[in-house]
Amino acid sequence: MEQQTNNNEKDYERKELDGKVAVVTGASKGIGASIARQLAAEGAAVVVNYASSRAGADRVVSEITSNGGKAIAVQADVARKADIDRLFAETKKAFGTVDVLVNNAGIYEFSPLEGVTEEHFHKQFNLNVLGLLLTTQEAVKHFSPNGGSVVNISSVVATKGVPNSAVYSGTKGGRGCHHALTRGRTGTARHSGQRHQSRHGGNGRRPHGGLCRGRLSQTDEAHTPLGRIGQPVDIAGAAVFLASNDSSWVSGETLHISGGYR
Repeated sequence: MEQQTNNNEKDYERKELDGKVAVVTGASKGIGASIARQLAAEGAAVVVNYASSRAGADRVVSEITSNGGKAIAVQADVARKADIDRLFAETKKAFGTVDVLVNNAGIYEFSPLEGVTEEHFHKQFNLNVLGLLLTTQEAVKHFSPNGGSVVNISSVVATKGVPNSAVYSGTKGGRGCHHALTRGRTGTARHSGQRHQSRHGGNGRRPHGGLCRGRLSQTDEAHTPLGRIGQPVDIAGAAVFLASNDSSWVSGETLHISGGYR
């Protein structure tokens, strides 16, 4: 009986993501950084991807390693195929495999309809949609025969009427881009053990304000049943769940993490 108790204690001590390798795009700050830190806290070796903020990425890596975790920073613009190839080559070189991809990198620029330009459109769609697709395409090549998990970070703006957000909302379309890519990829991966999920976050705080600026922030908070603006850490816990074996029977689903805001 005593031996059985000791074994159970060891099971409880084991972290959710021990032995897994996770790539988090856009992880130098905000939601991505919080996800990277939480994945590492649960035992994953983490690749902290960044496009331009090397200092931010290094800071996240330092926080992880100083707490006994494993992490590296890799620069890559995930709107560019060559950069994506290098991102996963560096991941394989450092950790040998890939088990989890969190597609968090994204950009938002608000503009009234008359202000939308080709540059404005392609800048957002190239990163938020094409980048997500190409990064997923490359990640699944490196998954083990046991498969892997892809978590796509979306937004409630996809289905909410936010002023001047036509292009950004289009890139995050709940029944369009992100959801379709999630469900579509699940259908083609059914025999490979791959799992694809989308996470809709709402009214979360981002660096430099973003969607949470001024009156819009106050309006969102007033209409959120839980009565507050979301924090990056609110998202990170769900990412851990979706990356872990606890969600092994979850695929092609969209999880709303928005304090009840719809």
